[in-house]
Amino acid sequence: MRNGEIITAGVLALFSIYLMWKSAELPIGYIPDRGPGGGFWPFWLSAIMLACCGLIAFNWWRRTSPPSRSEEPFLDSYGWRMVALVGGGVVVFVALINIISMYGAIAVFLFYYLRFLGRHSWGLSISLAVATPLIFFFFFEGAMQITMPSGMSFTDPVFDLLYEIIY
Repeated sequence: MRNGEIITAGVLALFSIYLMWKSAELPIGYIPDRGPGGGFWPFWLSAIMLACCGLIAFNWWRRTSPPSRSEEPFLDSYGWRMVALVGGGVVVFVALINIISMYGAIAVFLFYYLRFLGRHSWGLSISLAVATPLIFFFFFEGAMQITMPSGMSFTDPVFDLLYEIIY
């Protein structure tokens, strides 16, 4: 557990530095009369994440956190199983984006996660798997005017109906 804590903090710190570097390709400051630049939020959120990784490393060095004092394994067999099930679900989610759209992939992933991993009821799983992508659709496509991947053409009738509601 002790090694897992510092390795995870180190990997997240490296990821934070990379995101800060990439987001600095866009303006990261406040642009007068326009607002924050395109890289503002990614840069500063990554900087906060880097600072948190530094605090985790400091607490690890001082051995003040429970994981930094633990000699238990980082993941037991159940933990590895869950990593595989959730990670596999995420891989399938990403693969489905270009086939059934971002919103369809969200619905499938939510249903899988809630019903099969979370063991929630069919009603809750189905209602959240349908409602969440719809809310995201109206937020991103309608309110924010940001188009998400729409998948293959067989999903067009669904999107045509939803676009009629927006416009």
